[in-house]
Amino acid sequence: MTEPTSSPQSNKILRATIWVAIGALIAAALVCVVWVLIGDSNGIVGKAFLTILLLAGFAGVSIAESNMAQNRPTWLALTSMISWVLILLVGAFLIWMPTSGYFGAGAERVFKFIVIALIIQGALLHARLFLKAFQRHQTTFTSIVTYVTIGLVVILMVMLVLPLMTDEFVTYRPLYWRVVVALAILSAVGTALLPLVNALFAPKRPRPHIAAPYGAAPSAAAPYGSAPYGAAPYGSAPLSAAPPAAPAPAPAQPAAAPVQASAPTPTPAPAASVPWPTFADGVTPLPVFPDGSPDWNAYYTGQPSAGARFWFTDAPSAPAAPAAHGHDGYPPAPPMPPQPHS
Repeated sequence: MTEPTSSPQSNKILRATIWVAIGALIAAALVCVVWVLIGDSNGIVGKAFLTILLLAGFAGVSIAESNMAQNRPTWLALTSMISWVLILLVGAFLIWMPTSGYFGAGAERVFKFIVIALIIQGALLHARLFLKAFQRHQTTFTSIVTYVTIGLVVILMVMLVLPLMTDEFVTYRPLYWRVVVALAILSAVGTALLPLVNALFAPKRPRPHIAAPYGAAPSAAAPYGSAPYGAAPYGSAPLSAAPPAAPAPAPAQPAAAPVQASAPTPTPAPAASVPWPTFADGVTPLPVFPDGSPDWNAYYTGQPSAGARFWFTDAPSAPAAPAAHGHDGYPPAPPMPPQPHS
């Protein structure tokens, strides 16, 4: 059933199928010609036109089926061609069978032909999908369910097509339709049973591996914080990684000429430091703040500001400012801060 179409046996079957299609096309054309010669002349022009359309459509479908046969299993190519042959024969029958003469009989037969074609192709599609599901999990039980269900579907297809073809000439009893309904129920149960068995007992298909996005840890990696103490830090090789191979020794190079020592680069001289500011006596330095800046306010008050300290940590108190004599007993004017020299 699953034999490839490239095998010699499959090629013989495909050639036989194509010849069957050609023979069916010729036979249908001959039957239509006989009906034209011996039949009544009522609507013969319309029937001839529909026959030409039917034969042309069948020829196109046969060409398409022969082209697609290389990509299909042998059973599917053979069964598909047989289904189109059945549709051709049914179409020829509906076109040339005598009508009862009521208005709209031709349009009704065209509609019946479309329904019959859909039923036949639907049965073929059902068999194709059902066998594909069967190949997933093959057991004795699923084999019995598969072949019995396909047989019931084929019988149901035939029992649905016959009334559509011959309801103008044959009266079907209610028992016939009861059998049709029973077959439809059994076919539906068998169709639903196989996918259910596959879902419960068939081996699951392996899921494709999806690469982790950039920056994310892989699924098998240990979570954050689970690495033992002493693990390699970020950016270093893991502990289990093999040490890198020692580089190959470089080939011996010929002795180069001695390089003359270059003259030392002159180092720029440091800039002259600015002297620390002092009190008015020019000797006692001003207190210093923690940020390294001088306490200019102490120059006027004679006492260090809050947070400022003298350079000499062992000094118990600030040095007394030098006495200055004012004018007529008044205190002298505070000295001016040093001005930058222009």
